[in-house]
Amino acid sequence: MTRLSYRRALTRALADELARDDSVFLLGEDIRVAASHVTAGLFARFGPQRVLDTPLSEQAFTGFATGAALAGMRPVVEFQIPSLLFLVFEQIVNHAHKFPLMTGGQCAVPVTYLVPGSGSRTGWAGQHSDHPYGLFAHAGVTTVVPATPADAYGLLVSAVRCADPVVVFAPAGALDVRADVDLAALAPVPLGRARVHRRGDDVTVVAVGHLVHDALAVAEEVAGEVSVEVFDPRTLHPFDWDALAESVARTGRLVVVDDSNRSCGIAGEIIATVVERVRLVAPPRRVTRPDGAVLPFAPALDRAVQPSREQLLAAIANVMRDG
Repeated sequence: MTRLSYRRALTRALADELARDDSVFLLGEDIRVAASHVTAGLFARFGPQRVLDTPLSEQAFTGFATGAALAGMRPVVEFQIPSLLFLVFEQIVNHAHKFPLMTGGQCAVPVTYLVPGSGSRTGWAGQHSDHPYGLFAHAGVTTVVPATPADAYGLLVSAVRCADPVVVFAPAGALDVRADVDLAALAPVPLGRARVHRRGDDVTVVAVGHLVHDALAVAEEVAGEVSVEVFDPRTLHPFDWDALAESVARTGRLVVVDDSNRSCGIAGEIIATVVERVRLVAPPRRVTRPDGAVLPFAPALDRAVQPSREQLLAAIANVMRDG
């Protein structure tokens, strides 16, 4: 077994796909010097034709990636800051995502958009701390948020091999997570398939991305009183609704913890879909950022805006009391 970090799992996935398939190449700002630490060593190993530094024009190089994919390549675009996705929403959603649909499947656009460090990083403040995965799930773009090193590897590999555009959000809160991994057993993780990290009987907690680790810690803390099932969707679109419905049908209670804004967020969509399919014994709860939240620079205020373990504990207590 090897102690593997989430960040190095992403690097390994990129290296393995570059070595496996000559049509794969990387592009982004400062990736040759590995400014995000995810592409470390890849320029020296694969050279300037496979690891491309780009100018500071996100719309231009994202559009370039679409053209390269249409021509048979498999580009992986790295965005160091999640808010850059707002600039290229047009290129991803209105172009790359729609071309295969609007041509009746006559073309494929296999682009992977990797965001290493999505969400809050201490002191990065309002324009660098977004978690806009809900926008892409809403638009129908394949959207994944891995929580563990093995899933970071497996989902990124599957994204690169997918014939359609995929946005991979690697939460800042998970990048330094480490786990014992059998490197020989690392394998692609199917897109659209959830994972239950901990079985439970009393309440299903759906946790997105790095919040899986908080949910597991809370589940352990209350284990003597409440049996918590920790459900990790891994892919937000397409979502594994059948697996979640099976979980909630057993427990009868639902809490969702999601590090994005409350209104029109993934947490609300999860709750709405579940209550359409499953009869609950208590009203569901969600733990999110506040409506319209913009993360402040001050560390204490930054933490106050994000979902916390204390809020999750309170939500679990509420669904247990109400049901």
